[in-house]
Amino acid sequence: MSRAINLNLSEADAREQCASRSIGISAIETLPDGGVRLVCMSSEGAALLRRRLKSQILADGARRTANSTRRLPW
Repeated sequence: MSRAINLNLSEADAREQCASRSIGISAIETLPDGGVRLVCMSSEGAALLRRRLKSQILADGARRTANSTRRLPW
């Protein structure tokens, strides 16, 4: 299962949702058409977010910008 999810949330809201569920973030990217692409540290965390935020999930084909992924420091 993929660790990446496209969500119809702001970056701050996505971070808050992950923090409240103790889900690690590997990378986060703001999408040009709105929302964020979130890569979780584990597939279990991604699966939990998919279940909890089902109504906020965007299509996998969401348009992205080149080289805009911000990686978080380890």
